[in-house]
Amino acid sequence: MVQDASDVSRIAVAHFASGCNCAQAVLAGFAEGLGLDVPTAIRLGTGFGVGMARGGACGAVSGAVMVLGLAGGGGGPGAAAAKAATYARAREFYDQFIDRHGSLICRDLIGLDPSVPEGLEQARREMRFETICVKLVSDAAAILEIMLKS
Repeated sequence: MVQDASDVSRIAVAHFASGCNCAQAVLAGFAEGLGLDVPTAIRLGTGFGVGMARGGACGAVSGAVMVLGLAGGGGGPGAAAAKAATYARAREFYDQFIDRHGSLICRDLIGLDPSVPEGLEQARREMRFETICVKLVSDAAAILEIMLKS
């Protein structure tokens, strides 16, 4: 189902380092193990980076929730149990991520508001994406690795 735990986190971080946003990196790290090709995963995650491009929900968290949806199976009409199980897993992920980082919100996590040009420019200038977000990607993948093995 999922690649070796240490490999998945490393793959996610490598995608992030190569220029993927945080959501793309997490989703792409798990893609092949969940039957999704990496280019499609990267396309799916495009709009979710930088807190859905507005400093809202962290992209690494959004990517993780997409992984949980893929891992959880169904979700269409008549799949109430699968949806409920995925929602419960998402809440479990949120709790663990908040325990590690104190928030699920991009602007809180990086300490700037990337939805305004000045905040985005300062984040880039201070390399906050490279120093803070890489850890968020790594931790999101690590939490998922454990959750998906249990």
